[in-house]
Amino acid sequence: MSDWQFTRFRPYSNHRGRGGRGGGYNNNNKRPRIMGPKGAELSRYRDQQYKGSKYEQEQKLLKSTTLYIGNLSFYTTEEQVHEVFRQAGDIKRIIMGLDRIKKTPCGFCFVEYFDRVDAETAVRFLNGAKLDDRQIRTDWDWGFEDGRQYGRGKGGGQIRDDYRQDFDDGRGGYGHHIQESLLESANAHSMQLPPTMDMDRN
Repeated sequence: MSDWQFTRFRPYSNHRGRGGRGGGYNNNNKRPRIMGPKGAELSRYRDQQYKGSKYEQEQKLLKSTTLYIGNLSFYTTEEQVHEVFRQAGDIKRIIMGLDRIKKTPCGFCFVEYFDRVDAETAVRFLNGAKLDDRQIRTDWDWGFEDGRQYGRGKGGGQIRDDYRQDFDDGRGGYGHHIQESLLESANAHSMQLPPTMDMDRN
């Protein structure tokens, strides 16, 4: 795990400029890179909704330049993500995860690099780093496709937030199912209250 501590950063400017290799982010304002050896290992996680064989998915993972970033706060911005992950190399694009219903951030994103070696550096050194006081997860992804930016949970966000029982202020409070139960209890309680009566003033 990394010992680095990241808090909120000032927004970067011109992050979608013309610089870099064939578009993407403007990486002209260089910072020292985190240099690490090649060969960042794959985790055991596999996308169960991948439309193909397990072997095909693993081959894509071994060649991918795209990372999945998890356990983000709902309030973490694209600018903050860029400020952290640019330290591993030049970023091609960032896709923020959105609630499928509300179209608001729901705690994950995809970061795509130009080069595999930069993505490997990010996996090795930024997995477990802290951003907005949260320990983020950095893992390989087989590649972004349109539609994957949306949460897969019944509540519109991530599945983990459907069943989460703890209160997490950075991820919308209680999990979706508990929020529904609380709402149902509140509605049932209000229905049991006697109706209010308007009294004429004499």
